[in-house]
Amino acid sequence: MVSRLKPYMPTALFALLIFYFGYHALTGDRGLLHGAMREETLASRSLELKTLRAEREDLETRVHLLSDNNLSRDLLEERARTVLGFADPRDYVIRNLR
Repeated sequence: MVSRLKPYMPTALFALLIFYFGYHALTGDRGLLHGAMREETLASRSLELKTLRAEREDLETRVHLLSDNNLSRDLLEERARTVLGFADPRDYVIRNLR
């Protein structure tokens, strides 16, 4: 019986290899069926990157305005009030509780 199947063994091996690689090409982590999920992840990460870049730009601007060479009195006063909790009696204070 083994002698009758021996000529078909290479063909069966190649068929199994094609099936194995084809299956993983479709369903693997980087497979064709996961393309929509990758695009969704890319879109969310791009939005997150845009938000982080805007936040970084804001922080860099604040650092520049608080540097010794270019000190902004308004920003310094705002930071002092925020950190120390002081306010002018005529000011309306709205606390952001996080």
